[in-house]
Amino acid sequence: MGWFRAGSSVAKLAIRRNLSQGGSYAARARILPSQNRYFHTTVFRSKAQAAPVPRPVPLSRLTDSFLDGTSSVYLEELQRAWEADPSSVDESWDNFFRNFVGQAATSPGISGQTIQESMRLLLLVRSYQVNGHMKAKLDPLGLEEREIPEDLDPALYGFSEADLDREFFLGVWRMSGFLSENRPVQTLRSILTRLEQAYCGSIGYEYMHIADRDKCNWLREKIETPTPMQYNRQRREVILDRLIWSTQFENFLATKWTTAKRFGLEGGETLIPGMKEMFDRAADLGVESIVIGMPHRGRLNVLGNVVRKPLRQIFSEFSGGTKPVDEVGLYTGTGDVKYHLGTSYDRPTRGGKRIHLSLVANPSHLEAVDPVVVGKTRAKQYFSNDMDRTKNMGILIHGDGSFAGQGVVYETLHLSALPNYSTGGTIHIVVNNQVAFTTDPMAGRSSQYCTDVAKALNAPIFHVNADDMEAVAHVCELAAEWRQTFHSDVVVDLVCYRRFGHNEIDEPSFTQPKMYKVIRNHPSALEIYQNKLLESGQVNKEEIDQIQNKVNSILNEEFLASKDYVPKRRDWLASHWTGFKSPEQLSRIRNTGVKPDILKNVGKAITVFPENFKPHRAVKKVYDQRAQMIETGEGIDWAVAEALAFATLLVEGNHVRLSGQDVERGTFSHRHAVVHDQETGEKYCPLDNVIMNQNEELFTVSNSSLSEFGVLGFELGYSMENPNSLVIWEAQFGDFANGAQVIFDQFLSSGESKWLRQTGLVLLLPHGYDGQGPEHSSARLERFLQMSDDNPYVIPEMDPTLRTQIQECNWQVVNVTTPANYFHVLRRQIHREFRKPLVVMAPKNLLRHKDCKSNLSEFDDVQGHPGFDKQGTRFKRLIKDQNDHSDLEEGIRRLVLCSGKVYYELDEERKKVDAKDVAICRVEQLCPFPYDLIQRELKRYPNAEIVWCQEEPMNMGGYSYIAPRLFTAMKALGRGSIEDIKYIGRAPSAATATGFYQVHVKEQTELAQKAVQREPINYPF
Repeated sequence: MGWFRAGSSVAKLAIRRNLSQGGSYAARARILPSQNRYFHTTVFRSKAQAAPVPRPVPLSRLTDSFLDGTSSVYLEELQRAWEADPSSVDESWDNFFRNFVGQAATSPGISGQTIQESMRLLLLVRSYQVNGHMKAKLDPLGLEEREIPEDLDPALYGFSEADLDREFFLGVWRMSGFLSENRPVQTLRSILTRLEQAYCGSIGYEYMHIADRDKCNWLREKIETPTPMQYNRQRREVILDRLIWSTQFENFLATKWTTAKRFGLEGGETLIPGMKEMFDRAADLGVESIVIGMPHRGRLNVLGNVVRKPLRQIFSEFSGGTKPVDEVGLYTGTGDVKYHLGTSYDRPTRGGKRIHLSLVANPSHLEAVDPVVVGKTRAKQYFSNDMDRTKNMGILIHGDGSFAGQGVVYETLHLSALPNYSTGGTIHIVVNNQVAFTTDPMAGRSSQYCTDVAKALNAPIFHVNADDMEAVAHVCELAAEWRQTFHSDVVVDLVCYRRFGHNEIDEPSFTQPKMYKVIRNHPSALEIYQNKLLESGQVNKEEIDQIQNKVNSILNEEFLASKDYVPKRRDWLASHWTGFKSPEQLSRIRNTGVKPDILKNVGKAITVFPENFKPHRAVKKVYDQRAQMIETGEGIDWAVAEALAFATLLVEGNHVRLSGQDVERGTFSHRHAVVHDQETGEKYCPLDNVIMNQNEELFTVSNSSLSEFGVLGFELGYSMENPNSLVIWEAQFGDFANGAQVIFDQFLSSGESKWLRQTGLVLLLPHGYDGQGPEHSSARLERFLQMSDDNPYVIPEMDPTLRTQIQECNWQVVNVTTPANYFHVLRRQIHREFRKPLVVMAPKNLLRHKDCKSNLSEFDDVQGHPGFDKQGTRFKRLIKDQNDHSDLEEGIRRLVLCSGKVYYELDEERKKVDAKDVAICRVEQLCPFPYDLIQRELKRYPNAEIVWCQEEPMNMGGYSYIAPRLFTAMKALGRGSIEDIKYIGRAPSAATATGFYQVHVKEQTELAQKAVQREPINYPF
């Protein structure tokens, strides 16, 4: 082996220098970028400069552990001190010297081994552990030209060819692997041979960044085995069968659909058998369910071969597919391309167990599915009572470009150890094509590897040459073992290539000519593995042909069957969603009122503290006021209404989860769901104590990391798992929610239509113009309304006992103005036979507004109480004018329709000028539009001028959405044209609001005055 490369005086100088300076080699190395365009990396090089003169180290500084000391003078002084008094040195040094002396006395082969040589050898082993991956043969194309770090050169440590057959003792206290105490004495040659096999073969291990000795030792035990890992004949046959399936599947699709986009796995076919080995090992270690998220590359192969989606269905989708036949209540949505779809399946494992696999549907937005998978996994753990987080696991498959480039990757990794977001570890597999579409790695990232972001989380990273099938299988099993042992994230970097372009009709040699010249002549992983097995004599040609013929036969049978394949009713929701209605199945409205005694009981439970608990005096005052509200039944404010909604749902057995930035206290210091003892720091959550022996996670309120995209994606995934849960994400301010725009656009607004998956996720987006400037005023209401799919020119069926309108709409957008209505809209999310996302423009100044109060009687279901009508107590989509108007008021000259907190300002101005001939109605639910209630008010005020009033600029807020729908309602009553809808609000603007408080006050005053002015309003304003 070519271990020695440093024979010059420069090398000897470097040896002296390195042994006379403390600290790590990497810290002093100069980083040089590789010249290779395809396997982007950096290397360490020693500086050839004058070595400083070694200086003695004072005994007072001899407290470091031995691995940190590399000065020869230091060692000699340390040895003398130990010989004089063993207790004067650190325990690790004492152990080291005892081992050294003991071995030297009994083994003549190492009698000449000096302390300095022992230290140098230890440092050499450590260099392999730290930098061995830099020498590993990772690139299957052989295009990498990484220079080997000089840290791995034995000559750097003073060894020569003459030392190769000398024996050395390596035992060290509390270390594993090569450095463990129980390893026999070995020659330098055998040590170097095994180091090369372990760290510089087809697998490159990165784990020395993990600051946990036990974890590193565990990995060393797995990596630094006395002999290399070998699979037996039986295992090799299973792996071969799986690799043939993976390869033949892609070949078959390429033959049958030559020009179709399929984002094939050619060049990375070993992913499939690797995943299967990982799942088998995970099942053996107790995993029962796996949630998978992945991009389009290789997705069809994973669907067909790993998750077992029927091949005939996949082939039918290639042929254009057909929409499912008409069935009662069948909802097919708009559908999505085949390489975005998900599915689920229970598959048997090699060990005789069964494991549930679900592949989450996702858009083309790379990595956007990551937090969704993690959230869904966490929900599975809650609903299966998997408190150890060992039965349910998430697996994410990434591309090399997106893993390094997409910020949501870090946002998701960052959730991994947070108490209310941890899933006990996610396994990440990077399908590393060494090119992102057409971009070379050196242009796509600044880091050495695409996986370097995972080092921030102390995750071990296993780089593996994807052409070495058994190495892939080994690291996939090792990843499963790590996850089940340490319950933390782990990364497998599958270094492969992409045999064709980004898609099959793309020409990659336009931009990567050198790479694709090599690829054209490169054998497939299957060919390489077949040859390996044939050479070993464990498998013969006939057996290989037999497997290939079996696979081809099945593929052809499924292809023929696909021509007659008619999709049955979709397995569109998991078993615990059974009975929930699709948008084409009618659902009746349910009441959301609660019995008065239940309201009183839970109200008391959520307003008391344990004995001897000492909250902040201001918080105690808030809770005393809340107790008074419950006692008197009057003046219920926003926070109490919310707590009552949560508490009553908990009593009914529903899971409630609220997360987001600062939600425990609330951005505006209104919620105080978690209270802190001012002396002990102990926390208390009243909503955790609503019922006897309450599960600690039944109600979860959790401050999140400072992330929108990642956390909202997590909560979306959580909400999709089980319908009997109210899952809420609250933005710190609604203005910041657009950091998660991909989740709004690609998942929340369109997920049911594309993938037939329902969610009842609630978004609380603080919104309102209070003079706080353009980044603290608007949740961008207009964007949510613009994405809603209801037809502005067609009035739907508005039967008062059914709610087909909401079922057929993609989501609901509300801007609620009373605590009672907020209570009912939250409870409505659960008390219905379907699930829809709910977007709430949450208030800010209404949280403490003197008029924004409700009586407890508006929350109950008692006939005759406010809010009770002939259908019962429920959410009001529109709140009529609060003056005592009859069903026909011909004297009202203006009907002002508005939404949100501006109502209170309009009402105050109306009282001020005594404008009793102006009616103000609140549209609480903007989407879907309440045509029936709007028409009721239009009939009530036949002579009124019709006005839409809003705080937002004209090009924002509800105006663009409301105007055509209001016109449709008017037209059906013969009530004028679009020009008869007057506008009051701010003029069009690029920014959401002014940054000058005085300007804000002036604008707000003018729009309130205009709404009640005597003169008619000009069109449009």
